[in-house]
Amino acid sequence: MSARERMDRFYRAVRAVARFWLWFFFKAVDVRHPERVPREGPVLLCINHPNNFIDSFVVGAAVRRKVHYLATAALFRNPLVARFLLAAGAIPVYRKQDDPGKMDKNSDTFAACAAGFEHNALIAIYPEGTTHAEARVQRIKTGAARIALAWEAAHPRTLRVLPVGLTFEARKSFRARVLVSFGPPLPLHAYADAYREDPVKAVDALTRHLQEAMEAEVVNVERIDDARLLQSIEALYRDVLARAVMEARGVGPRDVDLVRLSRSIVEAIGWFKAREPERVEAIWLRIRAYRALLAQYHLRDETVRARLERLPARRRIVSSWDAIVGFPFFLYGTLVNLLPYLVPRWLARRTARKETDYATVRLLASIVAVPVFYGLETWLVFRAAGGLAAALFALSLPLSGMIAYRYLAGAGRFGSRLRFAVLTATQAAAARRLVVEREAIVAELERAKTEWLTATKGSSF
Repeated sequence: MSARERMDRFYRAVRAVARFWLWFFFKAVDVRHPERVPREGPVLLCINHPNNFIDSFVVGAAVRRKVHYLATAALFRNPLVARFLLAAGAIPVYRKQDDPGKMDKNSDTFAACAAGFEHNALIAIYPEGTTHAEARVQRIKTGAARIALAWEAAHPRTLRVLPVGLTFEARKSFRARVLVSFGPPLPLHAYADAYREDPVKAVDALTRHLQEAMEAEVVNVERIDDARLLQSIEALYRDVLARAVMEARGVGPRDVDLVRLSRSIVEAIGWFKAREPERVEAIWLRIRAYRALLAQYHLRDETVRARLERLPARRRIVSSWDAIVGFPFFLYGTLVNLLPYLVPRWLARRTARKETDYATVRLLASIVAVPVFYGLETWLVFRAAGGLAAALFALSLPLSGMIAYRYLAGAGRFGSRLRFAVLTATQAAAARRLVVEREAIVAELERAKTEWLTATKGSSF
């Protein structure tokens, strides 16, 4: 038996294509503690499931081994999809909501996992059982613990079980960030004796341990209203916290652990809700009132923040110069990339049945639409101007698309600044109220942060 399962050519090709499209679709895929995934030997990854098929693309790109995913048997009903999934190493699992009469077939799933571990495979499971859009790990099923303990009982200390956390900065946005966090391995051997005496009790205990371990790798918020408050505080205040961390530790923006910042905010919210719930409610009401004012005047929070920060004149001049010089490139990039960008977005909006389907539909549609439209446009240029012009045109397509997208984002910020300038000139009291409200909210959050750090003695951002 080999110590390492080899990555076959088909999987290697699929992974290369997935990595390219992830690079195209996301601004960054950051991987934390990849060294915790051993290069050889049987491994079980237990992953939260916030973004449908994209979760598998992201994990597969982050792991330098072939990943055998446990996938719902419903996906295998289509013969072509089934052939693709089986060729990629997927293992069907039967869920009660999909095939209530076929739950007995999960014995085949357990056997397939055992056979994979025999060949030192790396298997991935989504213990929540379904994808969801909530900012927390839902109550997980017992399947992962049953698979792990059954193997541990027969092959002690050979399987490594790792909790994995996926965090999407903005699930539906193009060019957002993704974090993949691999947690420390679970001590399966600690449950071996209990499993021999009472398998059900041991499985439940390991499942609880796994739940906590998965929650530790993501920003886990139990209540929906707390999740909304977290998002609002992050939008207003996370940049302030990040700058404080950079100044205190002398690190750059990429070295700031944004997930840790978010988890600290969640802890602080819980601490204040237990002691001063009326204060939390007052802050929440004030934030909502401020956001309502922004919506009323069609402004962005970053515009008000920029007014408070007073950007240096040199930076404003550079930004204006970039806007002028970049405009022709924006027009060209928009013209040649408009259909490849809009068609996948339109399809996602029309066909995605729930929020977690949107990004997957858009990415899969882009994989088809971008080469089709790029190929058609390049062919038209070839027919009109010849091979050299077509080659140069083809090279310009992705670069001009990125430039146009960045310019469009900058134009949105400029438009918001322009509206704020008009508001200042025509309704000075309203503009001043926005600035004062934001300043007061941030000051209150600063006071709360200081009190929380003092009271918890050792907690930090």
